[in-house]
Amino acid sequence: MDVLEKITALRLGRHWSEYQLAERSGLTQSTISSWYRKNLIPSIPSLERICDAFGITLSQFFLEDNAAPTLLTPEQAALINASNKLSSEQFLALLNFINTLN
Repeated sequence: MDVLEKITALRLGRHWSEYQLAERSGLTQSTISSWYRKNLIPSIPSLERICDAFGITLSQFFLEDNAAPTLLTPEQAALINASNKLSSEQFLALLNFINTLN
């Protein structure tokens, strides 16, 4: 797998520029641009930040294309991340509330 190609595909799939990816990941645009200019692989911490921006995990990033899950929107990822902090009772209450909205 070409890591930079995967980042580009995920970025273009969202119609983001390198600048928008930098803004969403908290990395500088010059850092991201230098990966491409120098054909460098991002460090794991940088790649984690990129994955967070895309709303995916590192595991999802490295899945082969034919096994790739549907990618989450930033809002969906935020909801999942927030729900992970809830107690079991709070999570069930949230789930019940969401079910009433359907």
